Amino acid sequence: MEVIKVIGPTILTFFLGIFITPFFTHYFYKYKMWKKSPRVLANTSQAFNDIHNTESEVSTPRIGGVIIWVAVLLSMLVIYLFSLIYPSELARELNFFSRNQTLVPLGAFIFAALLGLTDDFFHISGKGSYAKDSLIYRRVKIIFVTLIGVAISFWFYFKLDFNSIHVPFVGDWIIGLWFIPAFIIVMLATFSTSVIDGLDGLAGGVMASIFAAYAVIAFAQNQMDISALCGALAGAILAFLWFNIPPARFYMGETGMLALCILLSVVAFLTDTVLLLPVIALPLVATTASVIIQINVYKFFNHRRVFRVAPLHHHFQALGWSKEKVVMRYWVVSVVFATLGVILVLIS
Repeated sequence: MEVIKVIGPTILTFFLGIFITPFFTHYFYKYKMWKKSPRVLANTSQAFNDIHNTESEVSTPRIGGVIIWVAVLLSMLVIYLFSLIYPSELARELNFFSRNQTLVPLGAFIFAALLGLTDDFFHISGKGSYAKDSLIYRRVKIIFVTLIGVAISFWFYFKLDFNSIHVPFVGDWIIGLWFIPAFIIVMLATFSTSVIDGLDGLAGGVMASIFAAYAVIAFAQNQMDISALCGALAGAILAFLWFNIPPARFYMGETGMLALCILLSVVAFLTDTVLLLPVIALPLVATTASVIIQINVYKFFNHRRVFRVAPLHHHFQALGWSKEKVVMRYWVVSVVFATLGVILVLIS
């Protein structure tokens, strides 16, 4: 029954995602929900301009992440209606909405998705400096993510009595009130990994592996509702990926990446695996690290560059790798390190 509780929502969400995608795709293209100008307008390198000066940059919808969170919410609704029509033990088991496990992560997920959707619409409108990735508006997003982190960390600390971080192979490290800033820092760091959404299917494949890994981890910890939620997310992402194999029909956009990154940080704390998150999500870490390294080297070492283009996946493109080769190799690395992370969690 516990296996069904996790597998059921995963499969249901996948097929719901497959079912709703054609409807969303129709409206994405009908209302031209894509950027109105490429990022070549930014003051950056010629290699960056060569990569982003493409037709797909301004002709592919950028709010495909809507499909992921709508599929998850629909899955919960279907299961709830099923429990009303056919009340049974199976219906009760399939319901993965619970106050003590999934209320907070789902709330953060939905709020972040709507925040990201607002950001996407600014880009789609193509008006003002926001559409050109103005630094001031990036800071606005950071402020909002920080506020989300503050709210959730207070809930964890004062309501759920979280005051420690598990150190693998050592034990729990009691940090007391420092848990709050630690939570916020991890959430901001995870949010920064949203830059991985830059190639057809790249973010989807990586995120599917990560949430599948967390479904296994939560299952092993007997946190069945969290496991089912992560499974449902993996199913929704796979449905998104079905239509996003190169060439992509749409990009995930901030409404998808922001929601998934925020939820990922919350799940990492709920499963007490935050210190192993860099292993489980290594492609995200490497991508963000490449941007940080590039910016600092450029700033402090006379405009030198470590990578031809940052983030890292664009560096590989600049080296001559095809989009498909970059994406597939990222997927392989993601599966390997997500599996390694699960093993480390289980033996620690």
